[in-house]
Amino acid sequence: MTAETLYGADDLTHLEGLEAVRKRPGMYIGSTDSRGINHLFTEIVDNSTDEGVAGHATKVVVTLHADGSVQVDDDGRGIPTGVHAKSGLSGVELVLTRLHAGGKFGGSGYKTSGGLHGVGASAVNALSLRFDITVKRDGKVHEMSFAHGVPAEFDGPGPKAKFTPSPGLKVVRKMKRGEKTGCSIRYWHDARYFENGAVLDHELVRQKLRNTAFLVPGVSYILRDATEGAIAEEKFEFPNGLMDMVEFLAPDGEKAVSGTLMITGEGTYLENAADENGVMRSKVERRAEVEVALRWGTGYERTVECFTNTIRNVHGGTHRKGFERAMVKSIQDAISRTRGLLKPKEDMPVLDDVLEGMTAVVHVRIPEPQFTSQTKDELSTAGITKVLQGIVDKHVKAWAEDRKTKSEAKIVLQKVVDAARVRLTQKQQKDAARRKTALEGAAMPPKLVDCRTTGISRSELFLVEGDSALGSARMARVSEYQALLPLRGKILNVQKASLADTLRNAEIAAIVQVLGAGSGRTFELSQMRYGRVILMADADVDGSHIRTLLITLFARYMRPVIEDGRLFAAMPPLHKVTTRGRNPETKFTFTQREMEATIAAFEKQGKQVVTPVPRFKGLGEMDADELWDTTMNPASRSVRRITLDDAAAAEEALELLMGEKVEPRRNWLVASSARVDQAAIDI
Repeated sequence: MTAETLYGADDLTHLEGLEAVRKRPGMYIGSTDSRGINHLFTEIVDNSTDEGVAGHATKVVVTLHADGSVQVDDDGRGIPTGVHAKSGLSGVELVLTRLHAGGKFGGSGYKTSGGLHGVGASAVNALSLRFDITVKRDGKVHEMSFAHGVPAEFDGPGPKAKFTPSPGLKVVRKMKRGEKTGCSIRYWHDARYFENGAVLDHELVRQKLRNTAFLVPGVSYILRDATEGAIAEEKFEFPNGLMDMVEFLAPDGEKAVSGTLMITGEGTYLENAADENGVMRSKVERRAEVEVALRWGTGYERTVECFTNTIRNVHGGTHRKGFERAMVKSIQDAISRTRGLLKPKEDMPVLDDVLEGMTAVVHVRIPEPQFTSQTKDELSTAGITKVLQGIVDKHVKAWAEDRKTKSEAKIVLQKVVDAARVRLTQKQQKDAARRKTALEGAAMPPKLVDCRTTGISRSELFLVEGDSALGSARMARVSEYQALLPLRGKILNVQKASLADTLRNAEIAAIVQVLGAGSGRTFELSQMRYGRVILMADADVDGSHIRTLLITLFARYMRPVIEDGRLFAAMPPLHKVTTRGRNPETKFTFTQREMEATIAAFEKQGKQVVTPVPRFKGLGEMDADELWDTTMNPASRSVRRITLDDAAAAEEALELLMGEKVEPRRNWLVASSARVDQAAIDI
């Protein structure tokens, strides 16, 4: 029998309820080491925090018991105890035993929330030997217990007590006069689902409570550590919120260059979202609340902490991107308006210079945020970038121009300019020390705008046509994983040139140096410094010629890049079609026909189009946001992968179009002229 006949319906597995969590715990809590155990605690305490953010809780108490269990108590509203009409379960059992169930899916329970997927508390329940909950609500005290997510009744304390299945929420007594509502959860995680030696990190628990107290000034957090027998109690309460947090995060002994600048504001953005039936709706308006606190110190360290709805985003995300863009733009504008700071021909400071010595906290509150994973390490909601950028830019400019803070701002601007000078001096010294004569061993070209990441999994190198496009691309890129190398003019046609002439060409030499993998027979793909190479040229005839020359270079001297599918061509738009009115819409088009069809579609909808329609003659005409949205954002851009399916045919085409012999090329052009759509020619 073949493998195909052996594989049947009985080989399929259907995981019901919380089985999927127990089968693949890392998928729901991020990992199965100590970080996963800490994430269980985070999920429970975040639910209590959401009650505080909504204005219904003032105190959260976390107790670490000697038997390894964790207890979280709050004085919020308590989980609803009524029977859910559709499932027939109480609200408590529904939330704790069903994935994707809760009050945070766009209803009236929470305006903003850190929990959105509805798997947090139920995942903790699924991975616990025992899970007890007490809810004080509606004048009654309700209790329920679970064993590995299954409703159960234990005959004694602790997870080792004997239990029997016992579904249903029980009322144990009436609430006393003056007794507050709230919720109490205690759980014992099951070590079998985690790696050997994985434990709850008490310092991370302390850090989580402290950070949350900074972010929710109206709520006090109490940590009771009973693991050593005697109870050690700490209270975290910070009435000044983020300003207190910045003072706490600032390096010890560092003298402040500025006071703490507090930035608050609200803004709206549009995004596609599903309605209550799961049907996607376009252009749903969202409101964002932004809080930013920052200060500069005399040191060199930089600390930028990012949070969304009180959840720490370790890897930042779109809100950090908006903050960094705004800081660079506003500081550069302030420097250009201040006489005597920059000398003639000195370069403007960049992001690293602006952030030197800075301690900052960025916190946004938004409905239904999008994250890259269940652990919420990185915010991916696209619209928040522009909101945060606008709010921060406005406040920093006002701070730099206000008479009360202008002298303080000038000290900061001087610090930033000095940091840029030191950085450039150090770079020149390193370049001089590392410069070699061998092409493939030479130091990186000074014009390379490199990325921060050292791995190749996400890194991208954009070969950018011209210095003008470099300016917009530099502002638009994600500096963590996107690098830029500007090219001046058209490189040498390597199909006709000799190897010696090729290696002497400055632009080609720069490309080879930056990729770091050699060329020709010495090319080693495993040594390549970037995961992808993207050719970013203008959407005109010259841009097409430049792309062709670059593709020829890779095909002749770095062919493994194409064979491995790592060479791409960006597809920048030609036109920007915008409608008039209170809610203008913008669409980018790539051809004349597409533009005309888009205009016709708008007019058919009764919308008036702004005329004349702007046409991008080059990448440099786009601002940073336009270039990011259309050409550089991995989530929205269009790129063409350069492939080499038939090596012989590709070699023949390159020789015909780019080779030394003119006659075959002229004959081909004449014979193929009828295939050209004259109306589509870019003139």
